[in-house]
Amino acid sequence: MAPDPTVTVTRGYLPGAIGRIAELHGTYYANHWGFDLFFEAKVATELSAFLKVYDADQDALWVATVDGRVEGGIAIDGTHAAESAAHLRWFILSDTLRGKGMGRQLLYRAIDFCVEKAYRRIVLWTFEGLDVARHLYESVGFNLTCQQKGTGWGTEVNEQMFECMP
Repeated sequence: MAPDPTVTVTRGYLPGAIGRIAELHGTYYANHWGFDLFFEAKVATELSAFLKVYDADQDALWVATVDGRVEGGIAIDGTHAAESAAHLRWFILSDTLRGKGMGRQLLYRAIDFCVEKAYRRIVLWTFEGLDVARHLYESVGFNLTCQQKGTGWGTEVNEQMFECMP
């Protein structure tokens, strides 16, 4: 059995992070859910737009790397945190890190950031069927608050909104 990789988690943008996070999303969701170009392009476009206006006082991005290669990430978009909620976004891990506790570690960093910023509510959007992710979200305090059919992923899915009050 190969040893667990040494992971470095960096807060903030790293060169190549946008492309690699989009690639991880595109590959995973194409292989497991049949998503196509629409979804990968949406991730790349929205993550790029977020980082162009990134404000370290209200937003956060954590990038997990192994030997300098981006293998995962998670973000908090705090743009609307004061009036509604912080938005947890672009949470993904490669197969290199999946199942090794890194997802939980990244989620805790995101929640701790929201606590530090006194954000009273965190929301995330996902879709029905991602049972391992749902279990992880619920284990750290997120609750399912809304479900609806939607096509924002490029194909029709049962969208789910989870909410946490840190």
